[in-house]
Amino acid sequence: WMWLSCSCFFYQYFRCYSPVAFGKKTDPNGDYIRKWIPKLKNFPKAYIYEPWKAPISVQKKCGCIIGKDYPRPLVDHTPTSKKNMSKMKAAYDAHKASQSGSKSSSSSRA
Repeated sequence: WMWLSCSCFFYQYFRCYSPVAFGKKTDPNGDYIRKWIPKLKNFPKAYIYEPWKAPISVQKKCGCIIGKDYPRPLVDHTPTSKKNMSKMKAAYDAHKASQSGSKSSSSSRA
C-alpha cells in the first residue's frame, strides 16, 4: 500500500495511482476485492471497483446498498490526488531548498 499510495519510497510525487484504474489493470475480475470484501463479492465486474456507480437495482440484486451496507467513497480521487500531488511537490521543493542551503553553508565553513 505504501508504494501504491506514493506516500513512501517515491521521490517522484507525480506518481499517484488511481485505485480504480490500478485495480482494473492488475485484477480485471476483482478477485482480490471479492475475497477480502465479502459485501462486494456479488457485484458485476463492471462495478466491482466502483460499486457506488452501480444503479440501485444492481445494488439491491447484489445485496449491498452503497451508503447503507457499505460506505460511500471517502474522497473523490481525481481532485484529491491532484491536490495531494501539489502539496507533495511543495514539500519536496522545500526539502530540496533546505538541502542546498545546508550544503552551501557547510561548504562555506570549510
